[in-house]
Amino acid sequence: MALWPRSSVAKKFLNGLTGVGLTLFIIVHLAGNLLLLTGNPDDFNRYAHKLESLGPLLWLAEIGLALFFIVHIFSALSVYVDKLRARPVRYAVSGNAGGASRKTISSQTMIVTGLVLLLFVPWHVASLKFGPGVEEGYVAIVDGLLVRDLHSWVIEYFQNPVHVALYVLVMLLLGLHLRHGVWSMIQTLGAYHPRLTPLWYTGGVVFALVMAVGFLVIPIWIYVNGAKI
Repeated sequence: MALWPRSSVAKKFLNGLTGVGLTLFIIVHLAGNLLLLTGNPDDFNRYAHKLESLGPLLWLAEIGLALFFIVHIFSALSVYVDKLRARPVRYAVSGNAGGASRKTISSQTMIVTGLVLLLFVPWHVASLKFGPGVEEGYVAIVDGLLVRDLHSWVIEYFQNPVHVALYVLVMLLLGLHLRHGVWSMIQTLGAYHPRLTPLWYTGGVVFALVMAVGFLVIPIWIYVNGAKI
């Protein structure tokens, strides 16, 4: 039996299921990042230290998240290729169809925004999670414990306008991706109902906006107020 489903329906379901996991991660990740703006460096450093203290559990969670991300991207690409094979000649007219089709610039750029996010994540992790730590002098005392001062590194990192601009751009693309992704995920997993369609669609747009703004406000706020944080 093949390990990878051949049915487009199964691929879409797999994409939606992994999308749920990634969406939950995005919510939790934003909540943690917002601790950077509390005015107390200990809040964020305590949060980061608790995560690091999970040890093997954190590694397993990160491996699982990476697998979710890979399967999500691969299933989306697989469905996209299936569509191209089924319709090798593109329609002459493209654009925002609106109405019941929900065809928007967001839905038409899902592959592009997804690939940008795929490239961004390793760079983001390498820059912050695996950036300088205790050995390089980024040290803080939190609750009587000597911990990595990740707060200071993040503040320093976002004093670079290039880093801020790139991060903000990618977060805008994340919002664009989520705008259609959340709606599509709900529909794929069977929560579709004609009466609920406007609610789900509007909720997806609002959620995408909240997540994008929440993430991009952080580097902008740090860049403007870095010396005071």
